[in-house]
Amino acid sequence: MAEPKITLAEVEHVARLARLDLSQAEKERMRSQLDAILTYIDKLRQLDTDNVEPTSHAIPMVNVMREDEVRPCLPTEAMLANAPERASDFFRVPRIIEE
Repeated sequence: MAEPKITLAEVEHVARLARLDLSQAEKERMRSQLDAILTYIDKLRQLDTDNVEPTSHAIPMVNVMREDEVRPCLPTEAMLANAPERASDFFRVPRIIEE
């Protein structure tokens, strides 16, 4: 069996930094899962990616947003029709800064 990539002491250190109170069984499960992740990362590092173009997404992305176009605004009365509170032609919102 291969040497583990992460020790129980390292898991305990990370748990302490994250303020996690893990049982002994949870610590061992985390050690095992993190070990599997680190082993997989090592496997990925062995791949030859010299001729692979960098990408930001695994699949091609297409912008599905519409073009910006100028359109008339709603009339003020229609916009404020369902406002819970209003002050003249404005929405009235609760104060968030105390004086």
